[in-house]
Amino acid sequence: MEYRPFGRTGLQVSAIGFGCWETGGSYGHFDENEIVAAVNRAIDLGINCFDTAEGYGRGRSEEILAKALGSRRKDVLVVTKFGIGHEGRERGRDSRRGQALAAIERSLKFLNTDYVDVYLVHWPDFHTPFEETMRALEEIVQAGKARFVGVSNFSPAQLEESMATRRVDVGQYGYHLFDRRMEAEVFPYCQANGIGMMAYGSLAHGLLAGAFTPQTRFAESDWRSKGGLFGLKLFAPENFATNLAVVEELKTLAAGRGKTVAHLALQWVLSNPVISVGLIGFRTPAEVEASVGGLSWALSDEERGAIDAIFQRHGVDAAPPVWLEA
Repeated sequence: MEYRPFGRTGLQVSAIGFGCWETGGSYGHFDENEIVAAVNRAIDLGINCFDTAEGYGRGRSEEILAKALGSRRKDVLVVTKFGIGHEGRERGRDSRRGQALAAIERSLKFLNTDYVDVYLVHWPDFHTPFEETMRALEEIVQAGKARFVGVSNFSPAQLEESMATRRVDVGQYGYHLFDRRMEAEVFPYCQANGIGMMAYGSLAHGLLAGAFTPQTRFAESDWRSKGGLFGLKLFAPENFATNLAVVEELKTLAAGRGKTVAHLALQWVLSNPVISVGLIGFRTPAEVEASVGGLSWALSDEERGAIDAIFQRHGVDAAPPVWLEA
């Protein structure tokens, strides 16, 4: 396993991280026992970063992760998030001081731990001053309940405003072959300020796993059945077939190196020097083994050019002028 500096935290994080959004139920049915086995296989293979959130199933994801980690909690970095799922608030977001202090207590209970390694604001709360939120995060650090703190899905201006009160140690943003929007402003800002960068959706939320076909249908409980999220409609009927055609060409390109399209997609994410860790949502030990097995290689400049040409040929814009809120 490759390990990378986690910004200026002093921590070393595995290049691949285990994303736990799926265990909150937003991707349809899953086998809890398989998830537990996958977590332990991930640790066996050197993965030391596990990302979850209170908002993933109202704590369910955190509880499953705690069950899976057991006594191995001390061997890994646990990242969780707060601030979404609140009724009566715009977009369900609430990162006021009182909510932050209460949320960390709930997460510690769900996770069966005394502290988390990184605590993030899940989405920006437009009705709470960022100064208030960042001061609350500093209280949490001073109380020993989080080692480091940061934000997820904040715009460059929101990042800068937050940094004016308290250092943002870690940032988390969507980044994959079909979504390169963060390259323009967010990544340069984070790199210049030594902010550790977590990339979620490294396999384009399953699209780049290579298993979907034009006949694929998602369960109603799976968010992809609605067509898209984060301002992108990757799974909408008007885009899905074209995106699958892109994936098929990427498969051929990857096969030329004896790799899968998932290996190619992950390597592309990790080749960006600003990325500390690429998150993947694993469901089984076999999926973990397959991803870890695809780390020890690098894309050539010619292959990167060929990837871009595939997107251009199909008219797929991976950096549309739309922010995550759209």
